[in-house]
Amino acid sequence: MENIQTMITDQLGPSGPLMIVGLLGVFLILITLPVLLKKRVDPLDKLKAAGRASEMKNAKGERLRSPSGKDKLEKYASFLEPQNAEEYSASKLKLLQAGYRSANSVRIYNFAQFALGIFGLICGGIYTLIQMQQPDATITSQNLAMWILIPGGIGYVLPKYWVTRRLQMRQEAITNGFPDSLDMMLVCVEAGQSLDQSIIRVAAELKSGFPDLADEFEMVSQEVKAGKDKNTVLKDMSDRCGVNDITSFVTVLVQSAQFGTSIADALRVYAAEMRDKRVMRAEEQANKLPTKMTLATMMLTVPPLMAMLIGPSIYSIAVNLGG
Repeated sequence: MENIQTMITDQLGPSGPLMIVGLLGVFLILITLPVLLKKRVDPLDKLKAAGRASEMKNAKGERLRSPSGKDKLEKYASFLEPQNAEEYSASKLKLLQAGYRSANSVRIYNFAQFALGIFGLICGGIYTLIQMQQPDATITSQNLAMWILIPGGIGYVLPKYWVTRRLQMRQEAITNGFPDSLDMMLVCVEAGQSLDQSIIRVAAELKSGFPDLADEFEMVSQEVKAGKDKNTVLKDMSDRCGVNDITSFVTVLVQSAQFGTSIADALRVYAAEMRDKRVMRAEEQANKLPTKMTLATMMLTVPPLMAMLIGPSIYSIAVNLGG
């Protein structure tokens, strides 16, 4: 063992044994994961899973996760999905608001995090091996940890960043297109169409300009045609969008239906409010612009100006002192 340790130290430096142990640990993890994922299920575990599945039912008695024979990740569902109903609902809602409506979106999202994390660790390990082969390489334990763990961390965080960014862009697009959709809906209602017909027409008109909002209105129309309660459909739409303006709009329509007031009057008032709100948002962004440009202006304008003003004097002083 002393001879082996001496040889490793001579080849890799003082931190050579630590590098070997770290790489061996990563290799063992990669070997163990397929074994754990493909292990045979204990009958007692099946009974426990059935008990948990019966507990994870919503108020309507429907399962939160329904198995599908076509999904290749179904057998890894217990590993790739949260077993807590609240955590699963939160992840599902976030992906819905980002525009991912697949029944297995949570499973695919967690699999992407896991796969990209492992891929990052493998890339970090390969890069570390390449650096270790350099003749003049001096690798410390800190460098070893950074080269292996940082790519894995980036791979694990990348799907989360992608979904969060997609959610923000989708909510911004819905917010920008919502006032125009209200104006078109108001025109349709005042022309004699019902609310359901106006939603279908608005969805068709917004398809080219605001596809995300058009998809939401189209889904509302399809669910209403399928016989689902209109109030429930509108509330589901507000949950999928995650935009305060949509939530307020749904509240206005529900209250208008409950109290029997005119939908056209409610739409007229709310559409005018949304137009004013859009103008206020534009003015807010315009007012923020000078503050954001101040730093850039100082960095790009002041140094050249100082160089032009003080540069000749400094050059003259240097010439005189040199003479």
